Amino acid sequence: MEKFSRLLPAVALLLQVLVLLVVAAEAAAADGSLGPARYTRVFAFGNSLTDTGNAAIFPVTAGGPFTQPPYGETYFGHPNGRSSDGRLIIDFLVKKLKVPEPTPYLAGRTAADFLNGTNFAVGGATALEKAFLASKGITSFVPISLSNETTWFQNVVQLLMNSSSDIEHRKIMARSVFYAGEIGVNDYFFALSSNSSINLAVSLVPHIIGAIRSALTAMITAGARTVVVTGMLPIGCEPQQLALFPGGPGDSDPATGCIKRFNDVAQLHNLALKRMLGELRLAHPGRSLSLLYADIYSPVVRAVASPAAYGFGSRPLAACCGGGGGPYNFNFTAFCGTPASTACADPSKSISWDGIHFTEAANRFITRAMLKGLL
Repeated sequence: MEKFSRLLPAVALLLQVLVLLVVAAEAAAADGSLGPARYTRVFAFGNSLTDTGNAAIFPVTAGGPFTQPPYGETYFGHPNGRSSDGRLIIDFLVKKLKVPEPTPYLAGRTAADFLNGTNFAVGGATALEKAFLASKGITSFVPISLSNETTWFQNVVQLLMNSSSDIEHRKIMARSVFYAGEIGVNDYFFALSSNSSINLAVSLVPHIIGAIRSALTAMITAGARTVVVTGMLPIGCEPQQLALFPGGPGDSDPATGCIKRFNDVAQLHNLALKRMLGELRLAHPGRSLSLLYADIYSPVVRAVASPAAYGFGSRPLAACCGGGGGPYNFNFTAFCGTPASTACADPSKSISWDGIHFTEAANRFITRAMLKGLL
């Protein structure tokens, strides 16, 4: 492991150079001087932070609050399967790449439906399987894990292979961006709700990282060449967690007001994730493979600590849409989309939309910072 640690800085530097070259090529392509763009589609994985329609179809979650107004009000003008007032990080990434919106997996049937990309993310999904969480005394509410999404992906790969030649299939994989959106936060949320001790959540870190590694390995085996892997968000800055766990003396970060011990779990996750990505890179030498870590932790913490500097209002830890009142405006009995909830007048000034998910403005800000951070 020490040998790997010594190699990682050099690997990271080489990766930065490669990404700079890719970005330069894409910029030139946008000017029409170097022919077509490098990428043609996106395959996405994750939970409600990435889901663009699967939860609205999946029977367990169909008809949930996110399918009711005011969800979608800022951009789409109506609920659209996204847990936000507008677009998600995946939407802004797709726009940046100038590729089609990926089809929600549950909305497609044939190879043609998935040829322009597929979104496997499901709101409420966990990284770990429901049975494993149950063995730890943790209750999950949506029976979809990252392994299920990986199986769906393999189903799509088989469909595409059956409808194209081997060369065409390899081109499809090589010219796709694989976006492993943040996943694992629901596992940590459920663990924290099941046990007042932070130890249970901490114990899940290696298992969650292992589940992510298995999914990434399946993508690489299928021919993925560009994989963007999102880190954990600052759990302790979520209005939901702040409202449910008021904490005690010394539990609040003086710079942000977030729950420090929860954010420590997120940082432990991100450290383990980056280490795992380094190991995966070393395990696939000589291949044209870019495994990129996307940091969403740092931009959120910066915005919460100095909201005015990034265009947000004076209550960065309060949900825009809800009915809880108080400093966080969060209460499950008045969750956004229910009759007891109301939405703030200007969501663009809020970071959190409903106490769990980000506003469109925050998603735009996070995406810009995330892409810049890849360099």
